[in-house]
Amino acid sequence: MADRVLVNLGDESTRFDDDGRLKRSGSVWTASAHIITAVIGSGVLSLAWATAQLGWIAAPTVLLLFSFVTYTTCTFLSDCYRTGDQVTGRSRNYTYMDVVRANLGDDALVRICGTIQYVNLFGAAIGYIITSSISMAAITKSNCFRNHGHDASCNVSTTVPYMIIFGVMGLILSQIPDFDNISLLSVAAVVMSFTYTSIVLGLGVAQTGKIQGSLTGIISTGNEIDKIWKAFKLLKLYIAFTHSYSLILIEIQDTLKSRPEDLEAKTMKKATLISVAVTTVLYMLCGCFGYAAFGDESPQNLLTGFDNPYSGADPRCIEGKFITKEINIPIPGCKCKTFKLNFFRLVFVITTTLISMLMPFFNNVVVDILGAFEFWPLTVYFPIEMYIVKHNIPKWSDRWICLQLLSGACLVISIAAVVGSFARLVSDLKVYKPFK
Repeated sequence: MADRVLVNLGDESTRFDDDGRLKRSGSVWTASAHIITAVIGSGVLSLAWATAQLGWIAAPTVLLLFSFVTYTTCTFLSDCYRTGDQVTGRSRNYTYMDVVRANLGDDALVRICGTIQYVNLFGAAIGYIITSSISMAAITKSNCFRNHGHDASCNVSTTVPYMIIFGVMGLILSQIPDFDNISLLSVAAVVMSFTYTSIVLGLGVAQTGKIQGSLTGIISTGNEIDKIWKAFKLLKLYIAFTHSYSLILIEIQDTLKSRPEDLEAKTMKKATLISVAVTTVLYMLCGCFGYAAFGDESPQNLLTGFDNPYSGADPRCIEGKFITKEINIPIPGCKCKTFKLNFFRLVFVITTTLISMLMPFFNNVVVDILGAFEFWPLTVYFPIEMYIVKHNIPKWSDRWICLQLLSGACLVISIAAVVGSFARLVSDLKVYKPFK
């Protein structure tokens, strides 16, 4: 009997990690896939336009610099997944907020971190609704040209119906229990990420007859004030291209298999290096092929920039009843008896859809403001401050000064990007028409 008990305990222990949860099975490749799908999104449709603004020299240089900063600070962040030491035990932190709480111990900073994460999630959801509706309208327009010829009147006056369709789909999908744990979802995300990239590369390669563009780009035109404002507006784009996975890095790291000789931080650093390298190369290709094909006329969205398309967050992050509250709705005649409706997800989807319909320019302006606002605290400030605390780096030492200079420089860049985004918001509000 005793032997059987020991065997059962041994079998049971192999199913769980040191924190009592089911064993994680993630690897460097699964983590890389998660990061790539988080970074590569609809933003690649604007890469040719962004490259056109800065030209052949500055655009790749800026992209490389932002990628380097993101890689460096994300390696700092991955070191903070576990806290404690080998003697007292190294405890896990499951979310970004947990990491800030464990390493900095300031409740105010924890609340700031959580607020920024959810505001960014809110803005990103609106951005995707608008981008999706614009793309759906472009497909409708493309089919019209195909069926009736290029001379047909195929203008789409509004994208509101497509937003409603997207919102209804979101309402249904948001109520699926444990939707984030569905393995097919990750596969679909990978496919969509590379679909975006393939579209941009395909359009660029298909259109390339001769290499167009200039070394200095469109930003070199105009007076000095115009050049400065253009630069401010462009910073937000390159921030969005490179940093967007830092706020979910800890959640990705929490999926990794742990071994005594190879803690999760080492695996995460390898995954970060691989994913940053892959996304940077893909962004370079998309931006350069698109710019070479269309030159200074590169549209902000390659899917919608031409009249003739055939021409050559984790809910655990915030501890609140509103986030996790579920309403039991009885279903007569069903074995499940009740359906659990998540009120937060319901309100979230409805609100983001309505805002998208009211403010269709939100995708290009307000989301940029949120992205620029998030870049410094989540991608730079928190990782650097926690790295300093964790490694006991003396104040005013050479290493401390270098890290603070990096943080200060990124703060200035974020402020400049926010200012540029607000300037564009003001200009867009002057011609703003609801539901258009």
